[in-house]
Amino acid sequence: MSKVTTSSAELTPQQQLEAYGYKQQLKRSVSTMDLLIYGLIFMVPIAPWAIFGVVYNAAGGMVPLVYLIGLIAMIFTALAYQQMAKSIPLAGSVFSYVGRGIHPTAGFFAGWAILLDYLLVPTLLYVFAAESMIGIFPGTERWMWALIFVAINTTINLLGISSIKLINRVFLAVEIVFIVIFVIIAFNALNSGTIPGAELTTAPIWDASKVTGPLIASALSIAVLSFLGFDGISTMAEESTGGRNSAGKAMIIALVIVAFCFILQTWLASALAGGRESFADNEVGNAFFLIVQAASNTGWMNAFFVVNVLAVGIANAMAAQAATSRLLFSMSRDRQLPKFLSEISGRQIPRNAVLFVSALSAILVLFFVGQIDLISSLVNFGALFGFMMLHIAVIVHYLVRKKSRNYLLHLVAPVVGFLIIGYVLLNAAVEAKVGGLVWLILGAGVFLYYRATGRKTDLSGEADGREAPALGERSAV
Repeated sequence: MSKVTTSSAELTPQQQLEAYGYKQQLKRSVSTMDLLIYGLIFMVPIAPWAIFGVVYNAAGGMVPLVYLIGLIAMIFTALAYQQMAKSIPLAGSVFSYVGRGIHPTAGFFAGWAILLDYLLVPTLLYVFAAESMIGIFPGTERWMWALIFVAINTTINLLGISSIKLINRVFLAVEIVFIVIFVIIAFNALNSGTIPGAELTTAPIWDASKVTGPLIASALSIAVLSFLGFDGISTMAEESTGGRNSAGKAMIIALVIVAFCFILQTWLASALAGGRESFADNEVGNAFFLIVQAASNTGWMNAFFVVNVLAVGIANAMAAQAATSRLLFSMSRDRQLPKFLSEISGRQIPRNAVLFVSALSAILVLFFVGQIDLISSLVNFGALFGFMMLHIAVIVHYLVRKKSRNYLLHLVAPVVGFLIIGYVLLNAAVEAKVGGLVWLILGAGVFLYYRATGRKTDLSGEADGREAPALGERSAV
């Protein structure tokens, strides 16, 4: 074995990877800007369009406040990701961070939990997009649209990271253009009095007469779940051309930018709602689009609806599929999942992992069509459990192992983040907790099987200060 003699700051990204005993298998061509764009696409800057009516009713019209609370709450988790990504620049997200920050066993269960999130997110997005396509093409089959979206995203992912970067840029540009168009439509409507009672006030951001403890608590749960996706940036660490801080920096910036987009759009939409108490049951699902129609015309409403469907069914699902395949690749490479998932194609992508996600999504959409709430519950459990493990990893890795004295970043922030995520998980739907528990029990069975067959992973390497295995040693087992 060879010791790492060069300081981390002087190592190139490829040398950093080799310091952990891994070969450079994925194509290293993703800049920090590409990571940022990827994170924005994963979180979807126009995400509030689809759930505006639901959040409006739940928050008493204070939708921007919900997203502001979400930003404050999730910044602690983003900081935790930033700290671990800086110290452990690997593709496995919480699997790698918790496995090296605490213990390989803890890493397996963190990775297994968030795998529930990553495996089901593409299915959730395909089901949502398919449901929406029925509104555009009445009489068509939901499963047909879902499979079309699966085929499109599989093709893009198999073409390689360059194709993903291109599609990300195109869709982000389209979403930004439509955000600008909405801002223009909103201000024109507010200035011209197109919608009776519509006015731009600070009430949607803070109305002391409506703000209560239960409302804030309810808003916290909605808000935290609305920002899921920024963590996907961490799965691209081994394809990044930037330094150790690139992934963490991109996560923080992406979270702030998306929060700004969410707050701006929902503030204007709430103003255009004209002070109504709530949306009726037959309006709540399309509330935002009905507002666009009232402020402009039916043509613009349809255009916004189509952009929303394509952003979710193609761009967002494509990013989710890419992140999931990288997580599968990393866990397989460390012998925690079947070996075939870590095989790399000539285009330097985890081809088998991509195909596995596609096949699984194609099968699951046939069973979960019309069950968006159930899928969402399971997705949320996986993400929240993984986040809680991440916060513990920051404390153990930095305070216990590295003897850090930065108590603000390495103790206070992760403790606050852990409590916030823990509260949201505690108040999650019963289906989420039951389904999540079943998933963890299944994971325990997989874990015991791999231990019984001798697949014990030694996550030695630079992160824990021990001697790094010789290059290629781990990939040969």
